[in-house]
Amino acid sequence: MLIKKAKYLLLFAAMLVAVTSIAMPHDTLSKKDSARFADDPIAANLDSLSHLNFFEKGYDFVKSPVYHFSSDSIPWYSDKVFEDRMEKLDEQSPFDLVYNDVVKGYIEMYAVRKRALTSRMLALSKLYFPLMEQTLDRYKMPLELKYLAVVESALNPEACSRAGARGLWQFMYTTGKLYNLQVTSYIDERNDVVKSTIAACQYLNYLHGMFNDWQLALAAYNCGPVEVSKAIRRSGGKMNFWQIRPYLPKETQGYVPAFIAVNYVMNYATSHNIYPGIPNATFFDLDTVCVHSELSFTQISKYLNIPYNQITYLNPEYKLGVIPYSNDGCYTVCLPVSKVGLFVTNEKAIYDLAKRDTLTSQQMLAMQQNMPEVEYHRVRRGEHLSTVANRYHCTVRELKEWNGLASADIHPGQHLMVYVGRKYKGSTVATKKGKSASKDYYIVQKGDTLWHISQSTGVSVATIKKLNNLGTTAKLSPGTKIKLASN
Repeated sequence: MLIKKAKYLLLFAAMLVAVTSIAMPHDTLSKKDSARFADDPIAANLDSLSHLNFFEKGYDFVKSPVYHFSSDSIPWYSDKVFEDRMEKLDEQSPFDLVYNDVVKGYIEMYAVRKRALTSRMLALSKLYFPLMEQTLDRYKMPLELKYLAVVESALNPEACSRAGARGLWQFMYTTGKLYNLQVTSYIDERNDVVKSTIAACQYLNYLHGMFNDWQLALAAYNCGPVEVSKAIRRSGGKMNFWQIRPYLPKETQGYVPAFIAVNYVMNYATSHNIYPGIPNATFFDLDTVCVHSELSFTQISKYLNIPYNQITYLNPEYKLGVIPYSNDGCYTVCLPVSKVGLFVTNEKAIYDLAKRDTLTSQQMLAMQQNMPEVEYHRVRRGEHLSTVANRYHCTVRELKEWNGLASADIHPGQHLMVYVGRKYKGSTVATKKGKSASKDYYIVQKGDTLWHISQSTGVSVATIKKLNNLGTTAKLSPGTKIKLASN
């Protein structure tokens, strides 16, 4: 009997091996099969944000609970419980907060798979939510919109998307300009918590006025009002998010469900055994003061005895660690409340010390060879990262770092941030063959401009024009010899 059973088991094992070898002839999946396993864009964005050290700046790991949950410590609830809880939230909200399979998937993401990140975002909410609620109330808008920043940036004002969107509210460069968010060599107001929140309220108000529906306004915030209008047409004129959802871009299809899930998780976090960590600062621990003279973070740190990292954490809009001078005194610095009085009382003395400081901000700026003027390149059809890199005399790796790109994939219409004032490896005084040219001449490379040549050689544009009899609109051809000094 045992021998018979052993024979059957051996026969069954042989059949299993045969079936497996037929079903899976190769170790790797085909392109067609692998395409089915595309990652969720919202989850992928959370993964990239979770690796940034911003959370470590504003989150106390010593005092906060560390989450290494085993499966039995994560509470389980029936769909009926979720439906009842969502119904209670919906009764107090102008949003159509529904519970379905799509929303359930995002609730599971925030409450189970990303529970440690959710704990950190709950901690950061103590810093950012009071400000957001205050601004939303001023514009008479639903307070639930504060949860949109959780979906957009995981409450990280330094967040930068692959497409170049920045800040808590993830403004693209052009949209930010429309809402008066200034971007210069010194500052990027898309990272300014106060100004970007005001801009987000204005933009969302505009979108709601266009569609008269908050769900559609949220979808338009993600993909643009044109894409939402296209989806409405393709659906036959439907004006409901769930009805036009199949016609929206993939990321936007998950955007509103993720927003609904965040509404639920942030209100019922403790029911899922998730508790907020302890933030290093809350909204009520901080205040802002106007700065009437140029100051560097180094000087503020030295004069007020505040850790440099704390200043950068509280003021992410200043790119060079310098608060520039402004005639209208519009620039501010965010400081701990305990230091604001010290600053105001000694303001004139601080400015006087800063002016006498041996290392002025202008010297600091000159030393920052990798912090030059920023230019935004609009990707054209057929362009690749390598062609853009050649044009600006930088490397593909640098372009990816500057724009937070995980891969070399770019698309037409995308804006790429390029540092155009640095001494590029490709902009040295050398020929393509690598042989050094005379210090009195420069051989023009493909994509060179007079400004690039000036930056790499140290000769002013005016001098180059004068020595070579070049006009204002002079065009440079690769291989042309440019004179840099008089004979």
